[in-house]
Amino acid sequence: MLKCIAVADLRVGMYIHEFCGAWMDHPFWKSKFLLQTDKDLQRIRASSISELWIDVGRGLDVAAGIPSVSTEEVAERAEQRLLAAAQSQPPTLNASLEDEVQRAAKLCARSKAAVISMFSDARMGQALQFEQAGELVEEIAESVLRHPNALISLARLKNADEYTYMHSVAVCALMIALARQLGLDAVQVREAGLAGLLHDIGKMAIAHAVLNKPGKLTDSEFATVRDHPEAGARMLLQSKQVSALVLDVCLHHHEKIDGSGYPHRLAGEQISLYARMGAVCDVYDAITSNRPYKPGWDPAESIRKMAEWKGHFDPMVFQAFVKTVGIYPTGSLVRLESGRIGVVLEQQSASLLAPKVLVFFSAKSKTPIAQEVIDLSKLVGRDKIVARESAEAWGFRHVDELWTGLAS
Repeated sequence: MLKCIAVADLRVGMYIHEFCGAWMDHPFWKSKFLLQTDKDLQRIRASSISELWIDVGRGLDVAAGIPSVSTEEVAERAEQRLLAAAQSQPPTLNASLEDEVQRAAKLCARSKAAVISMFSDARMGQALQFEQAGELVEEIAESVLRHPNALISLARLKNADEYTYMHSVAVCALMIALARQLGLDAVQVREAGLAGLLHDIGKMAIAHAVLNKPGKLTDSEFATVRDHPEAGARMLLQSKQVSALVLDVCLHHHEKIDGSGYPHRLAGEQISLYARMGAVCDVYDAITSNRPYKPGWDPAESIRKMAEWKGHFDPMVFQAFVKTVGIYPTGSLVRLESGRIGVVLEQQSASLLAPKVLVFFSAKSKTPIAQEVIDLSKLVGRDKIVARESAEAWGFRHVDELWTGLAS
Protein backbone atom coordinates (compact mmCIF):
# COMPACT_ATOMS: atom_id res chain seq x y z
CA MET A 1 0.00 0.00 0.00
CA LEU A 2 1.25 3.46 -0.92
CA LYS A 3 1.07 6.46 1.42
CA CYS A 4 2.04 10.08 0.87
CA ILE A 5 3.90 11.46 3.90
CA ALA A 6 5.85 14.57 4.87
CA VAL A 7 9.65 14.34 4.61
CA ALA A 8 9.79 15.19 8.32
CA ASP A 9 8.07 11.86 9.05
CA LEU A 10 10.47 9.79 6.92
CA ARG A 11 12.72 7.33 8.77
CA VAL A 12 15.32 4.70 8.00
CA GLY A 13 13.71 1.40 7.05
CA MET A 14 10.93 2.92 4.93
CA TYR A 15 10.69 2.00 1.25
CA ILE A 16 10.61 5.12 -0.91
CA HIS A 17 8.29 4.67 -3.87
CA GLU A 18 8.40 8.17 -5.36
CA PHE A 19 9.47 11.74 -4.54
CA CYS A 20 6.81 14.44 -4.93
CA GLY A 21 8.78 16.85 -7.07
CA ALA A 22 10.96 17.17 -10.14
CA TRP A 23 13.90 14.82 -10.61
CA MET A 24 16.53 17.49 -10.02
CA ASP A 25 15.05 18.47 -6.64
CA HIS A 26 16.84 15.56 -4.95
CA PRO A 27 20.27 13.87 -5.31
CA PHE A 28 19.03 10.37 -6.12
CA TRP A 29 19.03 8.97 -9.65
CA LYS A 30 16.23 6.54 -8.80
CA SER A 31 13.04 7.12 -6.82
CA LYS A 32 12.29 3.55 -5.69
CA PHE A 33 14.61 2.20 -2.99
CA LEU A 34 14.81 1.11 0.64
CA LEU A 35 16.10 3.92 2.85
CA GLN A 36 18.93 2.25 4.77
CA THR A 37 21.24 4.98 6.10
CA ASP A 38 20.95 8.13 8.17
CA LYS A 39 23.18 9.89 5.62
CA ASP A 40 20.64 9.35 2.83
CA LEU A 41 17.83 10.40 5.18
CA GLN A 42 19.60 13.69 5.91
CA ARG A 43 20.26 14.27 2.19
CA ILE A 44 16.55 13.96 1.50
CA ARG A 45 15.63 16.28 4.37
CA ALA A 46 18.20 18.82 3.15
CA SER A 47 16.65 18.85 -0.34
CA SER A 48 13.65 20.94 -1.38
CA ILE A 49 11.38 17.89 -1.43
CA SER A 50 8.59 18.28 1.16
CA GLU A 51 6.54 15.14 0.51
CA LEU A 52 7.10 11.64 -0.84
CA TRP A 53 5.38 8.30 -1.33
CA ILE A 54 6.32 5.24 0.71
CA ASP A 55 5.33 1.60 0.10
CA VAL A 56 4.39 0.16 3.50
CA GLY A 57 4.30 -3.32 1.99
CA ARG A 58 8.06 -3.19 1.34
CA GLY A 59 9.25 -1.18 4.33
CA LEU A 60 8.25 0.44 7.60
CA ASP A 61 4.90 2.21 8.00
CA VAL A 62 4.39 5.63 9.57
CA ALA A 63 3.92 5.66 13.34
CA ALA A 64 0.39 5.68 14.73
CA GLY A 65 -1.16 9.14 14.76
CA ILE A 66 1.06 10.58 12.01
CA PRO A 67 -1.09 11.85 9.12
CA SER A 68 -0.70 10.36 5.64
CA VAL A 69 -2.70 10.51 2.43
CA SER A 70 -3.68 7.47 0.35
CA THR A 71 -3.06 7.06 -3.36
CA GLU A 72 -6.77 7.32 -4.03
CA GLU A 73 -7.17 10.61 -2.13
CA VAL A 74 -4.24 12.26 -3.91
CA ALA A 75 -5.42 11.02 -7.30
CA GLU A 76 -8.92 12.32 -6.64
CA ARG A 77 -7.61 15.79 -5.77
CA ALA A 78 -5.44 15.84 -8.89
CA GLU A 79 -8.37 14.77 -11.07
CA GLN A 80 -10.49 17.60 -9.64
CA ARG A 81 -7.82 20.15 -10.54
CA LEU A 82 -7.51 18.72 -14.03
CA LEU A 83 -11.26 18.67 -14.54
CA ALA A 84 -11.32 22.39 -13.79
CA ALA A 85 -8.89 22.91 -16.65
CA ALA A 86 -11.03 20.83 -18.99
CA GLN A 87 -13.74 23.46 -19.23
CA SER A 88 -11.94 25.64 -21.79
CA GLN A 89 -11.41 25.09 -25.48
CA PRO A 90 -8.02 24.34 -27.08
CA PRO A 91 -6.70 26.92 -29.59
CA THR A 92 -7.81 26.87 -33.21
CA LEU A 93 -5.47 24.86 -35.43
CA ASN A 94 -4.14 26.15 -38.76
CA ALA A 95 -2.68 22.85 -40.00
CA SER A 96 -3.30 19.15 -39.56
CA LEU A 97 -1.14 17.20 -37.11
CA GLU A 98 0.13 14.98 -39.91
CA ASP A 99 1.30 17.92 -42.04
CA GLU A 100 2.85 19.85 -39.17
CA VAL A 101 4.72 16.80 -37.80
CA GLN A 102 6.55 16.53 -41.12
CA ARG A 103 7.59 20.20 -40.96
CA ALA A 104 8.35 20.01 -37.25
CA ALA A 105 10.69 17.03 -37.73
CA LYS A 106 12.87 19.10 -40.07
CA LEU A 107 12.68 22.08 -37.72
CA CYS A 108 13.78 19.90 -34.78
CA ALA A 109 16.87 18.84 -36.73
CA ARG A 110 17.78 22.44 -37.60
CA SER A 111 17.06 23.60 -34.06
CA LYS A 112 19.25 20.90 -32.52
CA ALA A 113 22.20 21.91 -34.72
CA ALA A 114 21.76 25.60 -33.88
CA VAL A 115 21.50 24.99 -30.12
CA ILE A 116 24.51 22.66 -30.11
CA SER A 117 26.56 25.35 -31.84
CA MET A 118 25.40 28.06 -29.46
CA PHE A 119 25.82 25.97 -26.32
CA SER A 120 29.23 24.69 -27.45
CA ASP A 121 30.46 28.28 -27.61
CA ALA A 122 29.22 28.72 -24.04
CA ARG A 123 31.02 25.58 -22.88
CA MET A 124 34.27 26.76 -24.47
CA GLY A 125 33.97 30.13 -22.74
CA GLN A 126 33.59 31.98 -26.03
CA ALA A 127 31.42 35.05 -26.53
CA LEU A 128 27.82 33.98 -27.10
CA GLN A 129 26.45 34.67 -30.55
CA PHE A 130 22.66 34.89 -30.59
CA GLU A 131 22.10 35.73 -34.26
CA GLN A 132 20.43 32.39 -34.93
CA ALA A 133 18.45 32.35 -31.69
CA GLY A 134 15.93 35.01 -32.77
CA GLU A 135 15.33 33.34 -36.14
CA LEU A 136 14.97 29.96 -34.44
CA VAL A 137 12.40 31.28 -31.96
CA GLU A 138 10.47 32.82 -34.87
CA GLU A 139 10.35 29.48 -36.74
CA ILE A 140 9.28 27.62 -33.61
CA ALA A 141 6.58 30.22 -32.94
CA GLU A 142 5.21 29.79 -36.47
CA SER A 143 5.06 26.01 -36.02
CA VAL A 144 3.27 26.38 -32.68
CA LEU A 145 0.79 28.76 -34.29
CA ARG A 146 -0.02 26.22 -37.01
CA HIS A 147 -0.38 23.26 -34.61
CA PRO A 148 1.12 23.46 -31.07
CA ASN A 149 0.98 19.73 -30.37
CA ALA A 150 3.21 18.73 -33.30
CA LEU A 151 6.55 20.31 -32.35
CA ILE A 152 5.92 20.12 -28.59
CA SER A 153 5.21 16.40 -28.73
CA LEU A 154 7.90 15.62 -31.28
CA ALA A 155 10.61 17.38 -29.26
CA ARG A 156 9.67 15.16 -26.31
CA LEU A 157 10.93 12.11 -28.23
CA LYS A 158 14.58 13.13 -27.93
CA ASN A 159 17.28 10.57 -27.19
CA ALA A 160 18.87 10.64 -23.75
CA ASP A 161 22.23 11.74 -25.19
CA GLU A 162 20.73 14.81 -26.89
CA TYR A 163 18.52 15.79 -23.95
CA THR A 164 20.27 19.02 -22.95
CA TYR A 165 19.96 20.52 -26.44
CA MET A 166 16.50 19.33 -27.45
CA HIS A 167 15.15 20.11 -23.98
CA SER A 168 15.89 23.76 -24.74
CA VAL A 169 13.98 23.52 -28.02
CA ALA A 170 11.03 21.80 -26.32
CA VAL A 171 10.84 24.36 -23.50
CA CYS A 172 11.01 27.16 -26.06
CA ALA A 173 7.97 25.70 -27.86
CA LEU A 174 6.11 25.10 -24.60
CA MET A 175 6.77 28.66 -23.41
CA ILE A 176 5.47 30.07 -26.70
CA ALA A 177 2.31 27.96 -26.55
CA LEU A 178 1.73 28.82 -22.88
CA ALA A 179 2.31 32.53 -23.50
CA ARG A 180 -0.31 32.48 -26.24
CA GLN A 181 -2.73 30.65 -23.92
CA LEU A 182 -2.20 33.37 -21.30
CA GLY A 183 -3.03 36.05 -23.87
CA LEU A 184 0.40 37.74 -23.97
CA ASP A 185 1.18 39.97 -26.94
CA ALA A 186 3.41 38.95 -29.86
CA VAL A 187 6.57 40.57 -28.45
CA GLN A 188 6.08 38.92 -25.06
CA VAL A 189 5.43 35.55 -26.73
CA ARG A 190 8.76 35.76 -28.59
CA GLU A 191 10.61 36.83 -25.43
CA ALA A 192 9.07 33.89 -23.55
CA GLY A 193 10.27 31.61 -26.35
CA LEU A 194 13.82 32.99 -26.21
CA ALA A 195 13.81 32.56 -22.43
CA GLY A 196 12.81 28.92 -22.88
CA LEU A 197 15.54 28.37 -25.45
CA LEU A 198 18.26 29.77 -23.15
CA HIS A 199 16.96 28.79 -19.70
CA ASP A 200 19.44 25.91 -19.24
CA ILE A 201 22.51 27.42 -20.85
CA GLY A 202 24.19 27.33 -17.42
CA LYS A 203 24.45 23.55 -17.75
CA MET A 204 27.34 24.20 -20.10
CA ALA A 205 29.36 25.00 -16.98
CA ILE A 206 28.84 21.40 -15.81
CA ALA A 207 31.20 18.62 -16.88
CA HIS A 208 29.72 16.10 -19.35
CA ALA A 209 30.49 13.27 -16.95
CA VAL A 210 28.27 14.84 -14.27
CA LEU A 211 25.55 16.11 -16.60
CA ASN A 212 25.05 12.68 -18.18
CA LYS A 213 25.89 10.52 -15.17
CA PRO A 214 23.63 7.43 -15.17
CA GLY A 215 23.97 6.79 -11.43
CA LYS A 216 23.58 8.55 -8.12
CA LEU A 217 25.17 12.00 -7.85
CA THR A 218 27.57 12.77 -5.03
CA ASP A 219 26.76 15.72 -2.77
CA SER A 220 29.38 17.77 -4.59
CA GLU A 221 28.02 16.85 -8.04
CA PHE A 222 24.46 17.60 -6.97
CA ALA A 223 25.53 21.02 -5.71
CA THR A 224 27.24 21.69 -9.05
CA VAL A 225 24.08 20.81 -10.97
CA ARG A 226 21.98 23.08 -8.75
CA ASP A 227 24.35 25.96 -9.53
CA HIS A 228 23.40 25.97 -13.21
CA PRO A 229 20.77 28.78 -13.00
CA GLU A 230 23.32 31.20 -11.54
CA ALA A 231 26.02 30.05 -13.97
CA GLY A 232 23.63 30.64 -16.87
CA ALA A 233 22.62 34.06 -15.58
CA ARG A 234 26.29 35.07 -15.44
CA MET A 235 26.79 33.95 -19.04
CA LEU A 236 23.77 35.87 -20.28
CA LEU A 237 24.65 38.96 -18.26
CA GLN A 238 28.16 38.99 -19.73
CA SER A 239 26.78 38.66 -23.26
CA LYS A 240 24.76 41.89 -22.88
CA GLN A 241 22.46 40.60 -25.64
CA VAL A 242 19.32 39.48 -23.82
CA SER A 243 16.56 41.20 -21.89
CA ALA A 244 16.03 41.17 -18.15
CA LEU A 245 13.04 38.89 -18.75
CA VAL A 246 15.20 36.20 -20.40
CA LEU A 247 17.83 36.55 -17.69
CA ASP A 248 15.19 36.21 -14.97
CA VAL A 249 13.80 32.93 -16.38
CA CYS A 250 17.29 31.49 -16.61
CA LEU A 251 18.00 32.41 -12.99
CA HIS A 252 14.64 31.53 -11.42
CA HIS A 253 13.01 28.65 -13.35
CA HIS A 254 13.71 26.31 -10.39
CA GLU A 255 11.94 28.50 -7.84
CA LYS A 256 8.68 27.15 -6.38
CA ILE A 257 5.53 28.99 -5.43
CA ASP A 258 5.85 27.86 -1.79
CA GLY A 259 9.40 29.22 -1.45
CA SER A 260 11.19 25.85 -1.33
CA GLY A 261 12.95 26.22 -4.69
CA TYR A 262 16.39 27.53 -5.63
CA PRO A 263 18.64 29.48 -5.91
CA HIS A 264 16.95 32.27 -3.91
CA ARG A 265 13.93 30.51 -2.32
CA LEU A 266 11.54 33.07 -3.80
CA ALA A 267 7.83 32.58 -3.12
CA GLY A 268 4.52 33.61 -4.66
CA GLU A 269 4.56 36.99 -6.36
CA GLN A 270 8.31 37.30 -5.75
CA ILE A 271 8.65 34.99 -8.75
CA SER A 272 7.94 36.68 -12.07
CA LEU A 273 5.16 35.38 -14.33
CA TYR A 274 7.74 34.24 -16.90
CA ALA A 275 9.80 32.34 -14.33
CA ARG A 276 6.60 30.66 -13.09
CA MET A 277 5.86 29.70 -16.68
CA GLY A 278 9.41 28.42 -17.10
CA ALA A 279 9.08 26.25 -14.00
CA VAL A 280 6.06 24.39 -15.43
CA CYS A 281 7.46 24.01 -18.95
CA ASP A 282 10.88 22.89 -17.72
CA VAL A 283 9.48 20.19 -15.42
CA TYR A 284 6.97 18.85 -17.95
CA ASP A 285 9.56 18.29 -20.65
CA ALA A 286 12.06 16.92 -18.11
CA ILE A 287 9.77 14.24 -16.73
CA THR A 288 8.38 13.18 -20.13
CA SER A 289 11.85 12.80 -21.69
CA ASN A 290 14.26 9.88 -21.51
CA ARG A 291 17.30 10.76 -19.41
CA PRO A 292 20.63 8.96 -18.96
CA TYR A 293 19.45 7.80 -15.55
CA LYS A 294 15.70 7.35 -16.00
CA PRO A 295 13.11 6.75 -18.76
CA GLY A 296 10.49 9.43 -19.30
CA TRP A 297 6.93 9.21 -18.01
CA ASP A 298 3.86 9.06 -20.24
CA PRO A 299 2.57 12.62 -21.00
CA ALA A 300 -0.87 12.08 -19.42
CA GLU A 301 0.64 10.49 -16.33
CA SER A 302 3.06 13.41 -16.06
CA ILE A 303 0.24 15.96 -16.12
CA ARG A 304 -1.54 14.01 -13.38
CA LYS A 305 1.58 13.81 -11.21
CA MET A 306 2.33 17.52 -11.63
CA ALA A 307 -1.21 18.31 -10.45
CA GLU A 308 -0.38 16.47 -7.22
CA TRP A 309 2.72 18.53 -6.36
CA LYS A 310 1.40 20.93 -3.75
CA GLY A 311 3.28 24.23 -3.61
CA HIS A 312 5.41 23.59 -6.69
CA PHE A 313 3.61 25.57 -9.41
CA ASP A 314 1.49 28.68 -9.68
CA PRO A 315 -2.08 27.24 -9.90
CA MET A 316 -3.18 29.75 -12.53
CA VAL A 317 -0.15 29.12 -14.73
CA PHE A 318 -0.45 25.35 -14.34
CA GLN A 319 -4.13 25.43 -15.28
CA ALA A 320 -3.27 27.43 -18.40
CA PHE A 321 -0.55 24.90 -19.18
CA VAL A 322 -3.04 22.01 -18.98
CA LYS A 323 -5.26 23.89 -21.41
CA THR A 324 -2.22 24.24 -23.69
CA VAL A 325 -1.11 20.60 -23.89
CA GLY A 326 -4.30 18.85 -22.78
CA ILE A 327 -5.17 16.52 -19.91
CA TYR A 328 -4.22 13.73 -22.31
CA PRO A 329 -1.43 15.29 -24.40
CA THR A 330 -0.58 14.08 -27.88
CA GLY A 331 1.25 10.75 -27.64
CA SER A 332 -0.51 9.63 -24.44
CA LEU A 333 -1.56 5.97 -24.27
CA VAL A 334 -5.13 5.57 -23.03
CA ARG A 335 -7.81 2.91 -22.56
CA LEU A 336 -11.42 3.60 -23.59
CA GLU A 337 -14.60 2.43 -21.89
CA SER A 338 -15.14 0.16 -24.90
CA GLY A 339 -11.97 -1.72 -23.98
CA ARG A 340 -9.91 -0.39 -26.86
CA ILE A 341 -6.42 1.00 -26.30
CA GLY A 342 -5.16 3.87 -28.38
CA VAL A 343 -2.77 6.80 -28.61
CA VAL A 344 -3.99 10.40 -28.37
CA LEU A 345 -3.57 12.36 -31.60
CA GLU A 346 -4.85 15.85 -30.79
CA GLN A 347 -7.21 17.87 -28.63
CA GLN A 348 -10.73 18.72 -29.69
CA SER A 349 -12.56 22.02 -29.31
CA ALA A 350 -15.48 20.39 -27.47
CA SER A 351 -13.50 19.22 -24.41
CA LEU A 352 -9.98 18.41 -23.25
CA LEU A 353 -11.45 15.14 -21.94
CA ALA A 354 -12.50 14.03 -25.44
CA PRO A 355 -9.50 14.15 -27.80
CA LYS A 356 -9.00 12.30 -31.07
CA VAL A 357 -7.58 8.84 -30.38
CA LEU A 358 -6.03 6.31 -32.76
CA VAL A 359 -7.15 2.91 -31.41
CA PHE A 360 -5.09 -0.17 -32.31
CA PHE A 361 -5.44 -2.81 -29.56
CA SER A 362 -8.14 -4.59 -27.56
CA ALA A 363 -7.57 -4.75 -23.79
CA LYS A 364 -10.29 -7.39 -23.55
CA SER A 365 -8.94 -9.90 -26.07
CA LYS A 366 -5.33 -8.66 -25.72
CA THR A 367 -4.92 -8.67 -29.50
CA PRO A 368 -4.30 -5.98 -32.15
CA ILE A 369 -7.36 -4.53 -33.88
CA ALA A 370 -7.80 -2.54 -37.08
CA GLN A 371 -6.43 0.97 -36.58
CA GLU A 372 -9.13 3.62 -36.46
CA VAL A 373 -9.22 7.31 -35.52
CA ILE A 374 -11.93 7.93 -32.91
CA ASP A 375 -13.22 11.46 -32.26
CA LEU A 376 -14.41 11.15 -28.65
CA SER A 377 -16.11 14.55 -28.79
CA LYS A 378 -18.65 12.94 -31.15
CA LEU A 379 -19.13 9.87 -28.97
CA VAL A 380 -20.29 11.51 -25.73
CA GLY A 381 -22.29 8.94 -23.77
CA ARG A 382 -21.06 6.09 -25.97
CA ASP A 383 -17.32 5.94 -25.31
CA LYS A 384 -14.73 7.82 -23.29
CA ILE A 385 -11.27 7.59 -21.78
CA VAL A 386 -11.32 5.61 -18.54
CA ALA A 387 -7.60 5.13 -17.80
CA ARG A 388 -4.06 6.07 -18.68
CA GLU A 389 -1.96 3.12 -19.80
CA SER A 390 1.74 2.23 -19.85
CA ALA A 391 3.34 1.17 -23.13
CA GLU A 392 5.96 -0.70 -21.15
CA ALA A 393 3.36 -2.65 -19.19
CA TRP A 394 1.65 -3.76 -22.40
CA GLY A 395 4.89 -4.42 -24.25
CA PHE A 396 4.18 -1.82 -26.95
CA ARG A 397 7.47 -0.70 -28.54
CA HIS A 398 6.45 1.67 -31.32
CA VAL A 399 3.56 3.74 -29.96
CA ASP A 400 5.17 7.01 -31.04
CA GLU A 401 5.32 5.86 -34.65
CA LEU A 402 1.53 5.57 -34.62
CA TRP A 403 0.90 9.27 -34.02
CA THR A 404 3.97 10.76 -35.73
CA GLY A 405 3.94 8.58 -38.84
CA LEU A 406 7.76 8.69 -38.55
CA ALA A 407 10.14 5.76 -38.10
CA SER A 408 11.82 5.48 -34.69
